[in-house]
Amino acid sequence: MREEELKALFDQQAAGYDQQWAGMAPIRNTLYFLLDSLFVGLPQEARMLCVGAGTGAEIAHLAERFPDWRFTALDPSGAMLDLCRQRARQGGFLDRCDFHQGYLETLEAGQAYDGATCFLVSQFFTDAQARTGFFRQIAQRLKPGGLLANADLAADTRSPAYEYLLHSWMTLMSSAGVDPQMLDRARAAYATDVAVLPALQVAGIIQAAGFAAPVQFFQAGLMHAWLCRANSTGEA
Repeated sequence: MREEELKALFDQQAAGYDQQWAGMAPIRNTLYFLLDSLFVGLPQEARMLCVGAGTGAEIAHLAERFPDWRFTALDPSGAMLDLCRQRARQGGFLDRCDFHQGYLETLEAGQAYDGATCFLVSQFFTDAQARTGFFRQIAQRLKPGGLLANADLAADTRSPAYEYLLHSWMTLMSSAGVDPQMLDRARAAYATDVAVLPALQVAGIIQAAGFAAPVQFFQAGLMHAWLCRANSTGEA
């Protein structure tokens, strides 16, 4: 899916996005709960880059847990960022947030971040080189040793187990109240517009982009998450 198509898709979905996926909150909340222990060693006044910030759910969680952190919310969808800004205002942490509409390459260079989050974003890069380049841009914006928490859908789609996992994942989303039309779109997207790769392959792509070997710290169905530490030079 091209960048403009992806932006238009999320612009269209923004207004009902949180409600649409509310039933999947137990998975999201568990992921966020684990972030606390992973990020606890970062500086008290850490600067965080949230790539694909969406409506700001992870920023809201981290802002409450770490009251001195500052956040840069990056997202190509202006509609999503509007909701993120609204959430920050309601949560009382608006003054700790900067908002940037666009992709990573449009983010002004110079600011070095202590940590970053990137949830369900890189999977939209169906070209492996482009996906590596995406993670390299994140690594280059982190301080040496900075931490990235990344989550993506991952599975060996050629394995006999994949059909079972996919059916289970779709059943889970259905029971969580996800609209049937959205499920049909998701199933179709997994075959064409989302790079669902084996977990080890995703980790290898991240490592090739300038990170130490990623540590997988979470899995729920098809969703996997890794903690990644930027190399001291930002190079692989």
